[in-house]
Amino acid sequence: MTYRVPSAGRQASTDQHLPALILDCGGKSIDLGFPQVMGILNLTPDSFFDGGRFLAREAALRHARQMVSEGAAIIDIGGGSTRPGAQSVTTEQELERVIPVIEALAGEVPVPISIDTSKPEVMKGAVSAGAGMLNDVLALRAPGAVAVAAEADVPICLMHMQGEPRTMQNAPEYTDVVREVRDFLLERREVCIKAGIPHNRILFDPGFGFGKSLQHNLALLKDLPAFVSTGAPILVGISRKSMIGSLLGDAPVNERVFGSIAAAVLAVNSGAAIIRAHDVRATVEALKVVSAVRSAE
Repeated sequence: MTYRVPSAGRQASTDQHLPALILDCGGKSIDLGFPQVMGILNLTPDSFFDGGRFLAREAALRHARQMVSEGAAIIDIGGGSTRPGAQSVTTEQELERVIPVIEALAGEVPVPISIDTSKPEVMKGAVSAGAGMLNDVLALRAPGAVAVAAEADVPICLMHMQGEPRTMQNAPEYTDVVREVRDFLLERREVCIKAGIPHNRILFDPGFGFGKSLQHNLALLKDLPAFVSTGAPILVGISRKSMIGSLLGDAPVNERVFGSIAAAVLAVNSGAAIIRAHDVRATVEALKVVSAVRSAE
């Protein structure tokens, strides 16, 4: 059975900012005619906000159920941290962390599961276990990743990152960050299309905080319509990141929720289709207000 995620607006056709698109995620659907929230489930000991909290399987399942009850349209599961300075984990470690949780959730929750990974073996295992989307910070640049994504026949989110997690925040430089990030994503989309991945299965993520300074991040957020104009649904992952802390006077990560909500509202008002968030209920409620106002006659 195909499940359509409940949404906050009135009619998708009245919202001119978002593509009228039902994204089929392995049999479970997301209505991108409205802004939707992707709930973050990190099965890692070292993620910057919730590292270690959901390593135990039952804790992970409880948190996923809670995010669905709060309105998450998709659950994004990751088994390896991509925070600045993060160390890589082996393929075996990542599979051991994510596969049991995906298998349990795929048959239980009505929303799709996304796998946050750059490893082709993890992508393949996750889709076999029930994941309905691939979310790759390397934009399928790992050897074999494009072929696995084409065979998986599920949507893929391509993200921009300058460098790699351990060193990406060491003085990132751009001549024109918006143009360079946009061109990179368009080039990666062409690679995917040539490999047989339909364009309507490809999403873009500008990669806030991934090899960008505060000013780079602000420029990307301000000029988000440049990415929306590509026709790809835009995913924004900005929740509790260091840019929010910097804007709030070096606020610690546990004091960044209000700034994160403000950034989410700005992103959606500029055309973002999906907001990747730690604080699902707060984000869902904020986006309901945005959607209702924009859809008002």
